[in-house]
Amino acid sequence: MTSPLLLAVDHGTSGMKVALVTVDGRVLAWESEPVRLIITPDGGAEQSPDEWWAAFLSAAGRLLKREPDAGRNVSAVCCSTQGEGTVAVDKAGNALANAILWMDMRGAPHLKKQLNGLVNIDGADVFNVLQFIRLTGGMPSMTGKDPAGHMLFIRDTRPDLYERTYKFLNVLDYLNLRLTGEFVASFDSIVTSWVTDNRDPNEVRYHDGLVSTLGLERAKLPEIVPCTQVIGTLRPEVAAALGLSTNVKVVAGAIDNTAAAIGAGAVRDFDLHLYIGTSSWMTAHVPFKKTDISSSMASIPCAVPGKYLLTALQATAGGNLTFLRDNIIYHKDELLQEADVPDIFKVLDQIAARVPAGSNGVLYTPWIWGERAPVDDKTVRAGLYNLSLHNTREDIIRAFLEGIAFNTRWLLKPVEKFLGRKTQSINIVGGGAQSDVWCQVFADVMNVEIKQVADPVYANARGAAWIGAVGLGEISFGDVPGLVQFRRSYQPDGGNRAVYDERFAAFVEIYRQMKNVYRKLNTPPLH
Repeated sequence: MTSPLLLAVDHGTSGMKVALVTVDGRVLAWESEPVRLIITPDGGAEQSPDEWWAAFLSAAGRLLKREPDAGRNVSAVCCSTQGEGTVAVDKAGNALANAILWMDMRGAPHLKKQLNGLVNIDGADVFNVLQFIRLTGGMPSMTGKDPAGHMLFIRDTRPDLYERTYKFLNVLDYLNLRLTGEFVASFDSIVTSWVTDNRDPNEVRYHDGLVSTLGLERAKLPEIVPCTQVIGTLRPEVAAALGLSTNVKVVAGAIDNTAAAIGAGAVRDFDLHLYIGTSSWMTAHVPFKKTDISSSMASIPCAVPGKYLLTALQATAGGNLTFLRDNIIYHKDELLQEADVPDIFKVLDQIAARVPAGSNGVLYTPWIWGERAPVDDKTVRAGLYNLSLHNTREDIIRAFLEGIAFNTRWLLKPVEKFLGRKTQSINIVGGGAQSDVWCQVFADVMNVEIKQVADPVYANARGAAWIGAVGLGEISFGDVPGLVQFRRSYQPDGGNRAVYDERFAAFVEIYRQMKNVYRKLNTPPLH
Protein backbone atom coordinates (compact mmCIF):
# COMPACT_ATOMS: atom_id res chain seq x y z
CA MET A 1 0.00 0.00 0.00
CA THR A 2 1.63 3.23 -1.14
CA SER A 3 -1.26 5.70 -1.25
CA PRO A 4 -1.29 8.15 1.68
CA LEU A 5 -3.50 7.43 4.67
CA LEU A 6 -4.91 9.82 7.22
CA LEU A 7 -5.26 9.20 10.93
CA ALA A 8 -8.65 10.82 11.51
CA VAL A 9 -9.85 11.69 15.00
CA ASP A 10 -13.54 11.95 15.89
CA HIS A 11 -13.76 13.23 19.45
CA GLY A 12 -17.34 13.54 20.67
CA THR A 13 -18.91 14.07 24.06
CA SER A 14 -19.30 10.34 24.65
CA GLY A 15 -15.79 9.29 23.64
CA MET A 16 -12.69 9.36 21.48
CA LYS A 17 -12.73 7.58 18.12
CA VAL A 18 -9.83 7.22 15.69
CA ALA A 19 -9.75 5.79 12.19
CA LEU A 20 -7.36 5.04 9.36
CA VAL A 21 -8.95 6.56 6.27
CA THR A 22 -7.90 6.55 2.63
CA VAL A 23 -7.94 9.68 0.51
CA ASP A 24 -11.11 8.45 -1.22
CA GLY A 25 -12.88 8.02 2.12
CA ARG A 26 -12.62 4.30 2.86
CA VAL A 27 -12.34 3.57 6.58
CA LEU A 28 -9.78 0.76 6.89
CA ALA A 29 -9.82 0.37 10.66
CA TRP A 30 -11.42 2.00 13.69
CA GLU A 31 -10.96 2.15 17.46
CA SER A 32 -12.75 3.99 20.23
CA GLU A 33 -12.38 4.81 23.91
CA PRO A 34 -15.12 6.19 26.21
CA VAL A 35 -14.66 9.47 28.07
CA ARG A 36 -16.35 10.43 31.34
CA LEU A 37 -18.91 13.20 31.54
CA ILE A 38 -18.64 15.11 34.82
CA ILE A 39 -21.79 16.83 36.10
CA THR A 40 -20.76 19.21 38.87
CA PRO A 41 -22.85 20.06 41.97
CA ASP A 42 -23.43 23.60 40.66
CA GLY A 43 -24.91 22.32 37.39
CA GLY A 44 -21.78 22.35 35.25
CA ALA A 45 -20.89 19.86 32.52
CA GLU A 46 -17.17 19.12 32.28
CA GLN A 47 -14.60 16.63 31.02
CA SER A 48 -10.93 16.11 31.77
CA PRO A 49 -8.57 17.21 28.94
CA ASP A 50 -5.97 14.79 30.30
CA GLU A 51 -8.52 11.98 29.91
CA TRP A 52 -9.16 13.09 26.31
CA TRP A 53 -5.47 12.81 25.57
CA ALA A 54 -5.10 9.47 27.34
CA ALA A 55 -8.11 8.17 25.40
CA PHE A 56 -6.55 9.34 22.12
CA LEU A 57 -3.21 7.68 22.85
CA SER A 58 -4.96 4.48 23.94
CA ALA A 59 -7.32 4.22 20.95
CA ALA A 60 -4.75 5.35 18.37
CA GLY A 61 -2.09 3.13 19.91
CA ARG A 62 -4.31 0.04 19.63
CA LEU A 63 -5.30 0.94 16.09
CA LEU A 64 -1.74 1.43 14.84
CA LYS A 65 -0.45 -1.62 16.66
CA ARG A 66 -3.12 -3.69 14.97
CA GLU A 67 -2.43 -2.13 11.54
CA PRO A 68 1.36 -1.60 11.47
CA ASP A 69 1.62 -1.77 7.66
CA ALA A 70 -1.08 0.86 7.26
CA GLY A 71 0.53 3.00 9.96
CA ARG A 72 3.67 3.35 7.87
CA ASN A 73 1.61 5.12 5.21
CA VAL A 74 0.03 7.71 7.50
CA SER A 75 0.81 11.13 6.02
CA ALA A 76 -1.28 13.34 8.29
CA VAL A 77 -3.43 13.54 11.39
CA CYS A 78 -6.63 15.59 11.27
CA CYS A 79 -9.21 16.01 14.02
CA SER A 80 -12.94 16.55 14.25
CA THR A 81 -14.13 17.32 17.77
CA GLN A 82 -17.10 18.39 19.80
CA GLY A 83 -17.43 22.16 19.62
CA GLU A 84 -18.12 24.99 22.04
CA GLY A 85 -15.91 23.67 24.81
CA THR A 86 -13.33 25.71 26.70
CA VAL A 87 -9.95 24.64 28.06
CA ALA A 88 -7.72 27.02 30.01
CA VAL A 89 -4.05 26.17 29.47
CA ASP A 90 -0.77 27.58 30.73
CA LYS A 91 2.22 28.59 28.60
CA ALA A 92 3.60 25.03 28.72
CA GLY A 93 0.34 23.72 27.27
CA ASN A 94 -0.93 22.13 30.49
CA ALA A 95 -4.68 22.16 31.13
CA LEU A 96 -5.28 24.17 34.30
CA ALA A 97 -8.77 22.76 34.97
CA ASN A 98 -11.44 20.54 33.49
CA ALA A 99 -12.86 21.55 30.13
CA ILE A 100 -16.21 23.33 30.27
CA LEU A 101 -18.53 21.70 27.71
CA TRP A 102 -21.19 22.86 25.28
CA MET A 103 -23.94 21.77 27.73
CA ASP A 104 -22.65 23.98 30.56
CA MET A 105 -24.87 26.99 31.31
CA ARG A 106 -23.08 28.44 34.33
CA GLY A 107 -21.83 31.38 32.30
CA ALA A 108 -25.33 32.73 31.61
CA PRO A 109 -25.57 35.27 34.49
CA HIS A 110 -22.02 36.50 33.87
CA LEU A 111 -22.71 36.98 30.16
CA LYS A 112 -25.90 38.88 30.95
CA LYS A 113 -24.08 41.10 33.43
CA GLN A 114 -21.33 41.80 30.86
CA LEU A 115 -23.65 42.60 27.94
CA ASN A 116 -26.64 44.17 29.72
CA GLY A 117 -27.59 47.72 28.79
CA LEU A 118 -30.49 50.17 28.89
CA VAL A 119 -32.41 48.54 26.03
CA ASN A 120 -31.91 44.79 25.82
CA ILE A 121 -32.70 41.80 23.63
CA ASP A 122 -32.79 38.63 25.74
CA GLY A 123 -30.60 40.31 28.35
CA ALA A 124 -28.03 41.84 25.95
CA ASP A 125 -27.79 45.50 25.03
CA VAL A 126 -29.36 46.08 21.62
CA PHE A 127 -26.29 47.91 20.32
CA ASN A 128 -24.05 45.04 21.39
CA VAL A 129 -26.39 42.59 19.67
CA LEU A 130 -26.29 44.56 16.43
CA GLN A 131 -22.49 44.76 16.56
CA PHE A 132 -22.14 41.01 17.12
CA ILE A 133 -24.50 40.17 14.27
CA ARG A 134 -22.92 42.63 11.84
CA LEU A 135 -19.39 41.35 12.43
CA THR A 136 -19.78 37.69 13.38
CA GLY A 137 -23.14 36.69 11.92
CA GLY A 138 -24.40 35.60 15.34
CA MET A 139 -23.99 36.46 18.99
CA PRO A 140 -23.17 34.76 22.29
CA SER A 141 -25.86 32.33 23.41
CA MET A 142 -27.40 33.95 26.47
CA THR A 143 -27.79 30.42 27.88
CA GLY A 144 -24.04 30.60 28.54
CA LYS A 145 -23.41 27.38 26.59
CA ASP A 146 -20.55 28.59 24.40
CA PRO A 147 -16.96 29.72 25.08
CA ALA A 148 -17.96 33.37 25.42
CA GLY A 149 -19.99 32.45 28.50
CA HIS A 150 -17.43 29.90 29.71
CA MET A 151 -14.58 32.42 29.71
CA LEU A 152 -16.65 34.98 31.63
CA PHE A 153 -17.64 32.30 34.15
CA ILE A 154 -13.95 31.59 34.76
CA ARG A 155 -13.06 35.29 34.85
CA ASP A 156 -15.74 36.13 37.43
CA THR A 157 -15.80 33.01 39.64
CA ARG A 158 -12.20 31.79 39.39
CA PRO A 159 -10.06 34.90 38.95
CA ASP A 160 -6.95 32.97 40.00
CA LEU A 161 -7.49 30.51 37.15
CA TYR A 162 -8.23 33.32 34.71
CA GLU A 163 -5.01 35.08 35.71
CA ARG A 164 -2.91 31.93 35.23
CA THR A 165 -4.45 31.17 31.81
CA TYR A 166 -2.06 31.68 28.89
CA LYS A 167 -4.64 30.75 26.24
CA PHE A 168 -8.29 29.71 26.13
CA LEU A 169 -8.67 26.88 23.65
CA ASN A 170 -11.64 25.07 22.16
CA VAL A 171 -11.61 21.25 22.22
CA LEU A 172 -10.13 21.00 18.71
CA ASP A 173 -7.46 23.55 19.54
CA TYR A 174 -6.41 21.62 22.65
CA LEU A 175 -5.92 18.35 20.76
CA ASN A 176 -3.91 20.17 18.10
CA LEU A 177 -1.79 21.71 20.85
CA ARG A 178 -1.04 18.27 22.27
CA LEU A 179 -0.22 16.95 18.78
CA THR A 180 2.05 19.80 17.65
CA GLY A 181 2.79 22.23 20.49
CA GLU A 182 1.08 25.02 18.52
CA PHE A 183 -1.52 27.33 20.11
CA VAL A 184 -3.97 27.85 17.22
CA ALA A 185 -7.71 27.96 16.57
CA SER A 186 -9.42 27.07 13.30
CA PHE A 187 -11.81 29.34 11.40
CA ASP A 188 -14.77 27.40 12.82
CA SER A 189 -13.53 26.56 16.33
CA ILE A 190 -13.07 30.24 17.19
CA VAL A 191 -16.54 31.31 16.04
CA THR A 192 -18.44 30.75 19.30
CA SER A 193 -15.99 32.83 21.28
CA TRP A 194 -17.76 35.66 19.39
CA VAL A 195 -14.67 37.85 19.10
CA THR A 196 -13.98 37.62 15.35
CA ASP A 197 -14.86 39.61 12.25
CA ASN A 198 -16.31 36.98 9.92
CA ARG A 199 -17.36 39.20 7.02
CA ASP A 200 -14.67 37.71 4.79
CA PRO A 201 -14.93 33.88 4.98
CA ASN A 202 -11.33 33.57 3.79
CA GLU A 203 -9.90 35.90 6.44
CA VAL A 204 -11.41 35.37 9.87
CA ARG A 205 -9.67 37.72 12.30
CA TYR A 206 -10.05 39.09 15.80
CA HIS A 207 -11.98 42.31 16.30
CA ASP A 208 -10.71 44.44 19.16
CA GLY A 209 -14.16 45.95 19.73
CA LEU A 210 -15.76 42.55 20.28
CA VAL A 211 -12.95 41.43 22.57
CA SER A 212 -13.47 44.60 24.60
CA THR A 213 -17.27 44.21 24.65
CA LEU A 214 -16.90 40.77 26.19
CA GLY A 215 -14.34 42.02 28.70
CA LEU A 216 -11.68 39.53 27.64
CA GLU A 217 -7.95 39.86 26.98
CA ARG A 218 -6.75 39.51 23.39
CA ALA A 219 -3.48 37.97 24.59
CA LYS A 220 -5.38 34.97 26.00
CA LEU A 221 -6.74 34.03 22.56
CA PRO A 222 -4.86 31.80 20.06
CA GLU A 223 -3.76 32.49 16.48
CA ILE A 224 -6.47 31.76 13.89
CA VAL A 225 -5.81 29.50 10.87
CA PRO A 226 -7.93 27.95 8.05
CA CYS A 227 -9.27 24.44 8.68
CA THR A 228 -7.11 23.01 5.88
CA GLN A 229 -3.83 24.58 7.03
CA VAL A 230 -0.94 22.32 7.98
CA ILE A 231 -0.10 23.67 11.43
CA GLY A 232 2.95 21.52 12.08
CA THR A 233 4.22 17.98 12.46
CA LEU A 234 3.81 15.51 15.27
CA ARG A 235 5.79 16.26 18.40
CA PRO A 236 8.60 13.69 18.75
CA GLU A 237 7.16 12.19 21.94
CA VAL A 238 3.73 11.78 20.30
CA ALA A 239 5.22 10.20 17.18
CA ALA A 240 7.24 7.81 19.34
CA ALA A 241 4.21 6.84 21.43
CA LEU A 242 2.21 6.00 18.31
CA GLY A 243 5.02 4.52 16.25
CA LEU A 244 4.64 7.17 13.56
CA SER A 245 7.17 9.32 11.74
CA THR A 246 7.92 12.80 13.05
CA ASN A 247 7.30 13.93 9.46
CA VAL A 248 3.57 13.19 9.82
CA LYS A 249 1.74 16.49 9.27
CA VAL A 250 -1.10 17.80 11.40
CA VAL A 251 -3.90 19.62 9.56
CA ALA A 252 -5.96 22.08 11.63
CA GLY A 253 -9.22 20.18 11.12
CA ALA A 254 -12.68 21.26 12.25
CA ILE A 255 -15.35 21.00 14.89
CA ASP A 256 -17.95 18.28 14.50
CA ASN A 257 -20.69 19.99 12.50
CA THR A 258 -18.18 21.35 9.97
CA ALA A 259 -16.51 17.96 9.55
CA ALA A 260 -19.81 16.06 9.42
CA ALA A 261 -21.02 18.26 6.55
CA ILE A 262 -17.92 17.26 4.59
CA GLY A 263 -18.18 13.60 5.61
CA ALA A 264 -21.87 13.53 4.64
CA GLY A 265 -20.97 14.77 1.16
CA ALA A 266 -23.11 17.90 1.57
CA VAL A 267 -20.51 20.25 0.11
CA ARG A 268 -22.41 21.93 -2.73
CA ASP A 269 -24.34 25.10 -1.93
CA PHE A 270 -27.68 24.49 -0.14
CA ASP A 271 -27.22 20.69 0.22
CA LEU A 272 -28.49 19.75 3.70
CA HIS A 273 -27.18 17.11 6.05
CA LEU A 274 -28.75 15.96 9.31
CA TYR A 275 -26.55 14.64 12.09
CA ILE A 276 -28.07 12.48 14.82
CA GLY A 277 -25.69 11.82 17.70
CA THR A 278 -25.80 12.83 21.37
CA SER A 279 -26.96 16.20 20.06
CA SER A 280 -28.23 16.94 16.55
CA TRP A 281 -27.95 19.58 13.88
CA MET A 282 -28.75 20.47 10.30
CA THR A 283 -26.23 22.32 8.20
CA ALA A 284 -25.78 23.47 4.62
CA HIS A 285 -22.99 25.37 2.88
CA VAL A 286 -24.13 28.74 1.53
CA PRO A 287 -22.44 31.55 -0.42
CA PHE A 288 -23.56 34.26 2.01
CA LYS A 289 -23.31 35.44 5.62
CA LYS A 290 -26.77 35.68 7.16
CA THR A 291 -28.47 35.62 10.55
CA ASP A 292 -31.96 34.60 11.70
CA ILE A 293 -32.26 35.86 15.28
CA SER A 294 -35.79 34.55 15.76
CA SER A 295 -34.74 30.94 15.12
CA SER A 296 -31.20 31.13 16.59
CA MET A 297 -29.51 30.30 13.28
CA ALA A 298 -26.63 31.84 11.37
CA SER A 299 -24.20 31.01 8.60
CA ILE A 300 -20.66 30.98 9.96
CA PRO A 301 -17.08 30.34 8.71
CA CYS A 302 -16.29 26.75 7.79
CA ALA A 303 -13.73 24.53 6.06
CA VAL A 304 -14.73 25.23 2.44
CA PRO A 305 -12.98 28.35 1.07
CA GLY A 306 -15.29 31.25 0.27
CA LYS A 307 -18.33 29.61 1.88
CA TYR A 308 -20.29 29.84 5.08
CA LEU A 309 -22.08 27.00 6.88
CA LEU A 310 -25.68 27.45 7.94
CA THR A 311 -25.63 25.79 11.34
CA ALA A 312 -28.87 24.94 13.15
CA LEU A 313 -28.12 23.15 16.44
CA GLN A 314 -30.49 21.25 18.68
CA ALA A 315 -29.45 20.41 22.21
CA THR A 316 -30.13 16.70 22.68
CA ALA A 317 -31.12 13.94 20.23
CA GLY A 318 -29.58 10.50 20.75
CA GLY A 319 -28.80 11.62 24.30
CA ASN A 320 -32.49 11.01 24.98
CA LEU A 321 -32.07 7.34 24.04
CA THR A 322 -29.03 7.05 26.27
CA PHE A 323 -31.15 8.54 29.07
CA LEU A 324 -33.93 6.05 28.31
CA ARG A 325 -31.45 3.16 28.40
CA ASP A 326 -29.48 4.18 31.50
CA ASN A 327 -32.10 5.91 33.64
CA ILE A 328 -35.33 4.08 32.78
CA ILE A 329 -34.94 0.69 31.12
CA TYR A 330 -31.66 -0.50 32.62
CA HIS A 331 -31.23 1.86 35.54
CA LYS A 332 -28.97 0.15 38.08
CA ASP A 333 -31.31 -0.29 41.02
CA GLU A 334 -33.06 -3.21 42.77
CA LEU A 335 -35.23 -3.85 39.72
CA LEU A 336 -32.26 -4.56 37.49
CA GLN A 337 -30.91 -8.07 37.39
CA GLU A 338 -27.85 -8.92 35.36
CA ALA A 339 -29.26 -8.14 31.90
CA ASP A 340 -27.14 -9.34 29.01
CA VAL A 341 -28.02 -6.93 26.19
CA PRO A 342 -25.15 -6.64 23.68
CA ASP A 343 -26.66 -3.76 21.72
CA ILE A 344 -29.60 -2.13 23.42
CA PHE A 345 -30.14 0.35 20.56
CA LYS A 346 -30.75 -2.48 18.07
CA VAL A 347 -33.26 -3.91 20.53
CA LEU A 348 -34.98 -0.50 20.78
CA ASP A 349 -35.16 -0.48 16.97
CA GLN A 350 -36.87 -3.88 16.89
CA ILE A 351 -39.37 -2.77 19.51
CA ALA A 352 -40.12 0.56 17.80
CA ALA A 353 -40.73 -1.20 14.48
CA ARG A 354 -43.68 -3.09 16.01
CA VAL A 355 -45.50 0.09 17.05
CA PRO A 356 -47.65 1.99 14.53
CA ALA A 357 -46.88 5.54 13.45
CA GLY A 358 -48.04 7.92 16.17
CA SER A 359 -46.94 5.63 19.04
CA ASN A 360 -50.54 4.82 19.97
CA GLY A 361 -51.06 8.41 21.04
CA VAL A 362 -47.91 8.92 23.14
CA LEU A 363 -45.90 12.08 22.48
CA TYR A 364 -42.36 12.77 23.69
CA THR A 365 -40.67 16.18 23.77
CA PRO A 366 -36.87 15.72 23.76
CA TRP A 367 -35.74 18.94 25.45
CA ILE A 368 -33.93 17.08 28.21
CA TRP A 369 -31.14 19.68 28.45
CA GLY A 370 -32.96 22.77 27.19
CA GLU A 371 -33.08 23.73 23.51
CA ARG A 372 -31.07 25.88 21.10
CA ALA A 373 -33.05 26.10 17.84
CA PRO A 374 -35.61 26.95 16.59
CA VAL A 375 -36.00 28.36 20.12
CA ASP A 376 -33.11 29.22 22.40
CA ASP A 377 -34.63 28.19 25.72
CA LYS A 378 -32.51 26.88 28.58
CA THR A 379 -35.45 26.20 30.93
CA VAL A 380 -37.57 23.90 28.74
CA ARG A 381 -37.43 20.19 29.66
CA ALA A 382 -38.38 16.79 28.24
CA GLY A 383 -41.76 15.20 28.82
CA LEU A 384 -44.02 12.26 27.96
CA TYR A 385 -47.57 13.25 27.08
CA ASN A 386 -50.90 11.50 26.62
CA LEU A 387 -50.05 8.27 28.45
CA SER A 388 -52.97 6.01 29.26
CA LEU A 389 -53.49 2.57 30.78
CA HIS A 390 -53.52 1.16 27.25
CA ASN A 391 -49.92 2.21 26.56
CA THR A 392 -46.81 0.13 27.07
CA ARG A 393 -43.13 0.92 27.14
CA GLU A 394 -43.07 -0.13 23.47
CA ASP A 395 -45.13 2.98 22.70
CA ILE A 396 -42.77 5.08 24.82
CA ILE A 397 -39.71 3.77 22.95
CA ARG A 398 -41.17 4.68 19.56
CA ALA A 399 -42.37 8.03 20.94
CA PHE A 400 -38.74 8.86 21.78
CA LEU A 401 -37.73 8.31 18.14
CA GLU A 402 -40.71 10.26 16.82
CA GLY A 403 -40.25 13.11 19.30
CA ILE A 404 -36.70 13.75 18.12
CA ALA A 405 -37.96 13.66 14.52
CA PHE A 406 -40.75 16.14 15.38
CA ASN A 407 -38.14 18.43 16.91
CA THR A 408 -36.10 18.22 13.70
CA ARG A 409 -39.19 18.98 11.59
CA TRP A 410 -39.80 22.02 13.82
CA LEU A 411 -36.32 23.20 12.84
CA LEU A 412 -36.72 22.44 9.12
CA LYS A 413 -39.15 25.26 8.33
CA PRO A 414 -36.84 28.09 9.47
CA VAL A 415 -33.91 26.29 7.82
CA GLU A 416 -35.76 26.28 4.49
CA LYS A 417 -36.67 29.94 4.96
CA PHE A 418 -33.00 30.72 5.63
CA LEU A 419 -31.91 28.86 2.50
CA GLY A 420 -34.68 30.39 0.42
CA ARG A 421 -35.72 27.04 -1.05
CA LYS A 422 -37.67 23.86 -0.32
CA THR A 423 -35.66 20.82 0.70
CA GLN A 424 -36.20 17.67 -1.33
CA SER A 425 -33.65 15.37 0.32
CA ILE A 426 -31.32 15.31 3.32
CA ASN A 427 -28.15 13.25 3.83
CA ILE A 428 -28.25 11.67 7.29
CA VAL A 429 -25.18 10.71 9.34
CA GLY A 430 -24.18 10.00 12.95
CA GLY A 431 -24.87 7.09 15.27
CA GLY A 432 -28.64 7.52 15.03
CA ALA A 433 -28.47 7.21 11.24
CA GLN A 434 -27.55 3.53 11.61
CA SER A 435 -31.18 2.82 12.47
CA ASP A 436 -33.33 1.92 9.45
CA VAL A 437 -36.46 2.41 11.54
CA TRP A 438 -35.41 5.88 12.64
CA CYS A 439 -34.39 6.93 9.12
CA GLN A 440 -37.90 6.01 7.92
CA VAL A 441 -39.45 7.90 10.83
CA PHE A 442 -37.46 11.01 9.85
CA ALA A 443 -38.59 10.66 6.22
CA ASP A 444 -42.25 10.26 7.23
CA VAL A 445 -42.32 13.00 9.86
CA MET A 446 -40.39 15.55 7.78
CA ASN A 447 -41.89 14.53 4.41
CA VAL A 448 -38.51 14.55 2.65
CA GLU A 449 -36.25 11.91 1.17
CA ILE A 450 -33.67 10.75 3.72
CA LYS A 451 -30.42 9.49 2.16
CA GLN A 452 -28.52 7.25 4.58
CA VAL A 453 -24.78 7.72 4.08
CA ALA A 454 -22.91 4.41 4.13
CA ASP A 455 -21.30 3.74 7.52
CA PRO A 456 -22.89 6.93 8.90
CA VAL A 457 -21.12 6.64 12.25
CA TYR A 458 -17.83 7.33 10.42
CA ALA A 459 -19.01 10.65 8.94
CA ASN A 460 -17.02 12.90 11.25
CA ALA A 461 -13.84 10.86 10.86
CA ARG A 462 -14.31 10.72 7.09
CA GLY A 463 -14.93 14.48 7.05
CA ALA A 464 -11.77 15.09 9.07
CA ALA A 465 -9.83 12.85 6.68
CA TRP A 466 -11.11 14.74 3.64
CA ILE A 467 -10.26 18.09 5.24
CA GLY A 468 -6.79 16.65 5.86
CA ALA A 469 -6.55 15.38 2.29
CA VAL A 470 -7.43 18.84 0.96
CA GLY A 471 -4.76 20.30 3.27
CA LEU A 472 -2.23 17.88 1.78
CA GLY A 473 -3.30 18.77 -1.77
CA GLU A 474 -4.52 15.23 -2.49
CA ILE A 475 -8.12 16.24 -3.35
CA SER A 476 -10.30 19.34 -3.58
CA PHE A 477 -13.62 19.87 -1.83
CA GLY A 478 -15.27 19.70 -5.24
CA ASP A 479 -14.29 16.03 -5.38
CA VAL A 480 -16.16 15.12 -2.20
CA PRO A 481 -19.75 14.69 -3.54
CA GLY A 482 -18.42 12.13 -6.01
CA LEU A 483 -16.62 10.21 -3.26
CA VAL A 484 -19.46 9.83 -0.75
CA GLN A 485 -21.35 6.51 -0.78
CA PHE A 486 -24.97 5.90 0.24
CA ARG A 487 -26.44 2.76 1.80
CA ARG A 488 -30.13 3.41 1.22
CA SER A 489 -32.75 6.04 0.42
CA TYR A 490 -35.96 6.39 2.47
CA GLN A 491 -39.04 7.89 0.82
CA PRO A 492 -41.90 9.37 2.90
CA ASP A 493 -44.81 6.98 3.43
CA GLY A 494 -47.92 8.93 2.45
CA GLY A 495 -50.03 6.64 4.60
CA ASN A 496 -48.50 8.18 7.73
CA ARG A 497 -48.82 11.80 6.60
CA ALA A 498 -52.09 12.65 8.40
CA VAL A 499 -51.16 11.14 11.76
CA TYR A 500 -47.74 12.79 11.78
CA ASP A 501 -49.13 16.19 10.75
CA GLU A 502 -51.62 15.99 13.63
CA ARG A 503 -49.00 14.87 16.15
CA PHE A 504 -46.55 17.55 15.00
CA ALA A 505 -49.16 20.29 15.52
CA ALA A 506 -49.67 18.97 19.05
CA PHE A 507 -45.89 18.85 19.60
CA VAL A 508 -45.51 22.56 18.79
CA GLU A 509 -48.57 23.43 20.86
CA ILE A 510 -47.06 21.65 23.87
CA TYR A 511 -44.08 24.00 23.73
CA ARG A 512 -46.31 27.08 23.43
CA GLN A 513 -48.50 26.00 26.34
CA MET A 514 -45.74 24.68 28.57
CA LYS A 515 -42.83 27.12 28.09
CA ASN A 516 -43.97 29.42 30.89
CA VAL A 517 -44.51 26.47 33.24
CA TYR A 518 -40.97 25.24 32.54
CA ARG A 519 -39.62 28.75 33.08
CA LYS A 520 -41.23 28.88 36.52
CA LEU A 521 -39.98 25.41 37.43
CA ASN A 522 -36.44 25.90 36.20
CA THR A 523 -35.46 29.48 36.96
CA PRO A 524 -32.67 29.45 37.98
CA PRO A 525 -32.11 26.42 35.73
CA LEU A 526 -32.31 23.08 37.52
CA HIS A 527 -30.12 20.37 36.01
